[in-house]
Amino acid sequence: MAQLKSQHISHDMGLHTEQLAGRTQQTFFSPEEGENFTYPQAFEVDFEKSASFDAAEMEPQAINHRIAALMAAGHGHIVVRNPLAKHSLGVGILNRLKLEFEGSLGYFGCGLIDGPNVRIKGRVGWSCAENMMAGTVVVEKNAGSTFGAAIRGGDLVCMGDVGSRTGIDQKGGTVIVGGRTGAFSGFMMQRGRMIILGDAGINLGDSMYDGIIYVGGKIASLGVDAVPGEITELETEWVTRKLAAYGLEAPDGADKLQKIVAGKQLWNYDNLEPTEKKIVL
Repeated sequence: MAQLKSQHISHDMGLHTEQLAGRTQQTFFSPEEGENFTYPQAFEVDFEKSASFDAAEMEPQAINHRIAALMAAGHGHIVVRNPLAKHSLGVGILNRLKLEFEGSLGYFGCGLIDGPNVRIKGRVGWSCAENMMAGTVVVEKNAGSTFGAAIRGGDLVCMGDVGSRTGIDQKGGTVIVGGRTGAFSGFMMQRGRMIILGDAGINLGDSMYDGIIYVGGKIASLGVDAVPGEITELETEWVTRKLAAYGLEAPDGADKLQKIVAGKQLWNYDNLEPTEKKIVL
């Protein structure tokens, strides 16, 4: 088995700068291990085997059960017609799957997923892709507030505008906004990357602990402990490739994006003197 290099390009991009106490959170897998690291309840699906159904007269629970039944039958490409902005659709999918919604979703769409590639040909309500672990979710129109709340992995993309608190408590993955984002986006961000091609509302990155936010438009104001950073050539190349994967590009080029990072004053907040805390806040 090839030996893992001690240094990687990701180190130069700032993905390993946080000092962690205790046991490392990095986990390395061997391709020689017999386990395939899938969920016990995951289905064997064929992406060439497709199915579609009309959800206009179905309740949300019935729609999700229908998706699960089609996966159990081996369908790897499922199209849901007329979702009619119903809530909590496409949630809890722990499987590789190509899933398309021909219409809009309501609140909490595609939450708690790990693996599927989802495309929503409409809008989404609050908390789309909450706690997403892996895969992709692409929204062709606009999104509501708390878009990508507590996302941990994968790519979450909205081609249009999104509401406030985008990526709140983000723990990993990439959130991409093709248009504008509202107030407190990146609030309490811990890890991951956020790319906003339009304007950002007030208090961007408020109380962010780590991670990076890139903005192509105007920033109304920065939040507590969010500070400007200097974008590197490696980051420029990464952002360009990431956006190109979804047919997007930075308005004035990736090298002109504003980079926002954590000032890291809050890392030791409890140890600050009262007067120092006032300065930070």
